[in-house]
Amino acid sequence: MAVDSRLTRWLRAHPPGGPFRPESWRSPLRGPWLTSVLGLFLLVALPVVVVTGLLSYIAYGPQFGQAIPGDVGWLSLPWFEWPSRPSWLYQLTQGLHVGLGLVLVPVVLAKLWSVLPRLFAWPPVRSATHLLERVSVLLLVGSVLFEIVTGLLNIQYDYAFGFSFYTAHYWGAWVFIAAFATHIVIKAPAMVRALRSRSVRAELRTTRADTRPEPVESGLVATAPTPATISRRGALGVVAGGSLLVGALTAGQTVEWLRPLALLVPRGLVPGDGPNGFPVNRTATAAGITAADTGPEWTLVLLGGRDPVTLDRARLAALPQHTATLPIACVEGWSTTQDWTGVRLADLARLTGVDAPASAHVRSLERGGPFGQATLQGNQVTNPDALLALRVNGADLSPDHGYPARVIVPALPGVHNTKWVHSIEFRRTP
Repeated sequence: MAVDSRLTRWLRAHPPGGPFRPESWRSPLRGPWLTSVLGLFLLVALPVVVVTGLLSYIAYGPQFGQAIPGDVGWLSLPWFEWPSRPSWLYQLTQGLHVGLGLVLVPVVLAKLWSVLPRLFAWPPVRSATHLLERVSVLLLVGSVLFEIVTGLLNIQYDYAFGFSFYTAHYWGAWVFIAAFATHIVIKAPAMVRALRSRSVRAELRTTRADTRPEPVESGLVATAPTPATISRRGALGVVAGGSLLVGALTAGQTVEWLRPLALLVPRGLVPGDGPNGFPVNRTATAAGITAADTGPEWTLVLLGGRDPVTLDRARLAALPQHTATLPIACVEGWSTTQDWTGVRLADLARLTGVDAPASAHVRSLERGGPFGQATLQGNQVTNPDALLALRVNGADLSPDHGYPARVIVPALPGVHNTKWVHSIEFRRTP
């Protein structure tokens, strides 16, 4: 222990240069109070991002082996039958996950700025508890930045990182959850003390000229501060303004009348005019679907009964038609709500003799990958608004939107609303 103490004292007396020296950090704003205020916002909001992200994983149907990653071992979630009501459920959960995640980016960056001196604390380890704190902070900072960067790149469809976004984002989320929980346990008492140390009302009334450093506290408060160039009120206002700006530039991904403002992501671009003039995730060209595939020779095959049932588009159009106003919501956070017309999936199931399907397997003309097939739960098949859509907004589907027929199911992740449907197998067992 004595050797350790002497070593610690020697290291403290001989810090490396640059950011490892306390006098390198001069801002009078840094301190436990400002850090704790930013941390309180993240403590409330980040669990919402985490929970909605995990709900998205469940919505993808891990029980059918179609969630990514597939085999997650002891990190498997207690999946349940994803509800098909209300129809906007996935639109809400995934919109919150992506939208709130983006809105929190300025807060995360401000929080990192506020604790930079502590990240360069010297000596790097002073005790076992300090080591645990340092490791949790390293994992916390690394994982939150990893989740933000990969999430932003996924929204932009830029997979420069060269690995599966879904797999990496899932595992990264669990690293963040573990580090976040550990950090809360370690730092919660200090955060409560810091929040109680200053009056929020008084701090928000303090001008730049009257802004002073917090009482000296090793690690965050500047030992040789410069005069304030902005008040803490102003700093919090800048962070809040940045979050509001990001929110305004993102909300158009879901709110139709704000779509022209959605400048940060590709889905904010004008998709075209007419009944089919709304965002599309995967075009017919990208999927390798040609006019020959969807021409007059196209037929739908219904399986699950004693004999297959084959229907061309004319016969499908002659069946009872139903119209429903339903959203398509994708994992990237964008969504769009349209009026869809087609044949109820439950009616198609009855044509095969499967009156109460436990599930249905849908196959597309597209081959391979997550886009070419999807398995639907029984409650999704039997929902009266679950359709094999032939038309949208009163017009035939365009090739990019799945002509000659596509699945549209309430509260279903967008990728599973399969386009260019070739066959549906209704199953009596899950």
